Amino acid sequence: MVFSVFEITRHLRQVIETSIEPLYVEGEVSNFVHHSSGHMYFNLKDEFSTLRCTFFKNQNYRLDFQPKDGQSVVCYGQITLYEKGGSYNLNVSTMSQSGLGEMQARFEALKKKLQAEGLFEESRKQALPRYPQKIGIITSPTGAALQDISNVLARRFPIEAWVYPAVVQGSAAPEGLIRGLKYFNEEFPVDLIIISRGGGSQEDLFCFNDEKLARAIAASRIPVISGVGHEIDFTISDFVADLRAPTPSAAAEIAVPSREDLLNYIRSLAERMALSASNSLGLYQHQLSEQALAFASYHPERLWQKYQQRFDMATMALDNVKHLMREPRIAFERSEQSFISSIQRFSELRVQRYQDRLDHTQEYLQLYSRRILDRLTNRLELKQQHLEMISPDYLLKQGWALVIKDGKIVRSIKDFEPGDNLGIKLGDGEAEVEVIETK
Repeated sequence: MVFSVFEITRHLRQVIETSIEPLYVEGEVSNFVHHSSGHMYFNLKDEFSTLRCTFFKNQNYRLDFQPKDGQSVVCYGQITLYEKGGSYNLNVSTMSQSGLGEMQARFEALKKKLQAEGLFEESRKQALPRYPQKIGIITSPTGAALQDISNVLARRFPIEAWVYPAVVQGSAAPEGLIRGLKYFNEEFPVDLIIISRGGGSQEDLFCFNDEKLARAIAASRIPVISGVGHEIDFTISDFVADLRAPTPSAAAEIAVPSREDLLNYIRSLAERMALSASNSLGLYQHQLSEQALAFASYHPERLWQKYQQRFDMATMALDNVKHLMREPRIAFERSEQSFISSIQRFSELRVQRYQDRLDHTQEYLQLYSRRILDRLTNRLELKQQHLEMISPDYLLKQGWALVIKDGKIVRSIKDFEPGDNLGIKLGDGEAEVEVIETK
């Protein structure tokens, strides 16, 4: 079978892409071209070989530095075969400057350590003051971050802000930043601290991943906002600070309230208070009017007139009632006398009847009581006879004997042995005996 060049090349591409997983490659950039399409084309080389690389636009837009010839980088991507030219190629997914891999490892190790100690826990973080009066800013006095923060503060809420100048890049930066934290905590107290710098590469921002700086931020008695880099940048300072802002400008936005929002809120409160006062005033005026009407109805002259009128009407009604009630009163008196006589006769009959029933009931109770008493007397005599028959004295008189040893009644032959002295109580006396033998 004969294969075409294309078939061989396509087969090799399939073999390469399926057998070689994405990998990291370190080398020096050469022949770098940033095409107008947005794609990047370059070679990675070392002292022995060269590898062609392609960094497409949809991948390289996140790159935070500009590659250049002679720069050492680490690329991560997939080895593939360019069929048209018959050469293999690395399709790059990410690129970082050489040495940043170690920096990332140090970053992750410190992050894991401090997180295990609880320095990232929300429970230990302080709440920001709602209306701070003084703010301390730790940043470079010549950097863009300070200008951004100043512009935001001037626009949102002009406030007393103090700047502690500090280096924000390089190995000496952490010590200066720590001194700024101590200054605002111990020598010049403020209500809130912003520690900040503008954007930069991972290497530029690495001073904010210092362990001593992280512990100083966590130990600050004054709330700290970390506003370092851009929104996609994260440092250890961001994690230990009481609040992380994505940018220096955002840190200023968070630190102070909006003057316009406060003014609008105050205007809203004033309007609500005015409306409430107006409603209350209207209500009180209505109540006052009702009270005035009520007071007028209770004026002494008005009350006297009312009561005088009611008295006159009652007098007239009484005269009419007296006239109307004359004949009924006579009839009532006659009926009353007749009713009293009937009641007296009825009462006498009822009393006599109840007296007869009471006498009969008394005789019955006396007879019933005698019967019950006789029955209980007979039962008591029988119980007494029974008790006498089972009493010890009765049994002794019938021939039984009671054996006593050391003041205790003997119930078994096992309770004594030969040589013991026993007391025997009979119905007509007692005797002392000595045990000769037990059987």
